[in-house]
Amino acid sequence: MSEKRIIVTGASSGIGEAVARQAVARGWQVLAVARRAERLEALAADIGCEVLAADLTDEGDVARLEQAAAAFRPTSLVQVAGGAKGSAHLAETTIEDWRWMFESNVIAAKRVIDAVLPHLRASTNPSGDAPGGYAEIMVVTSIAATVAYAGGSGYNAAKSAEKQLVDVLRLELHGEPIRVMEVAPGMVWTEEFSLVRFEGDQAKADAVYKDVQDPLSADDVARVMTDILALPGHVSVDETIIKPVAQTHPWMVHRGPLVAKD
Repeated sequence: MSEKRIIVTGASSGIGEAVARQAVARGWQVLAVARRAERLEALAADIGCEVLAADLTDEGDVARLEQAAAAFRPTSLVQVAGGAKGSAHLAETTIEDWRWMFESNVIAAKRVIDAVLPHLRASTNPSGDAPGGYAEIMVVTSIAATVAYAGGSGYNAAKSAEKQLVDVLRLELHGEPIRVMEVAPGMVWTEEFSLVRFEGDQAKADAVYKDVQDPLSADDVARVMTDILALPGHVSVDETIIKPVAQTHPWMVHRGPLVAKD
């Protein structure tokens, strides 16, 4: 699988960074994309990937991504970039937070796919002869895409829209050698997701995971994602839900030790 060439967005932290690290460890080529140039440079120095600093909500930056993709010649796109803001009930949420979530999770995914898809198509048959190889698009959504919870209205709506984008894309690429796959994580501890959601309030961010035995880590999710990417190209794992054992449902999280009943 050394020929795999993956563009990973959201690669400066969390799941995106973990995917980039594990992909390079598997011998794959990686173009890591994120907003923060300094973190990307540190990542490149550590693992030897290529990097591009880009804000995926900015049309000019996405145009630069398209140019970088032309030079990189990707076989795979792993769209991780996104996030949540706020946890108020619907009537107390702000249009600004909703707009940020739709721009970051939905519109950005649309822009990135538009920029990269032609190059993925080209990778499946670079010589112009048939048949060729396979390419793939993997998008990280959330269990929030399919299960509503109080305080999650904007994030539920944005991730639901992103999921529908993925489902429609799979239908529209019918007959092409491109597998379209969705990964929907549950509770994942990362250094920034909840901190961004709660506008830097560390106490609120920490409370999300308080007393939860073994919430998922970014490495846990990235391991599943790279295992799927490593499958033969004709094997499409369309949807994958990943939760810690302590989380039975988005709003049903066990706090305290997990103990078998007598």
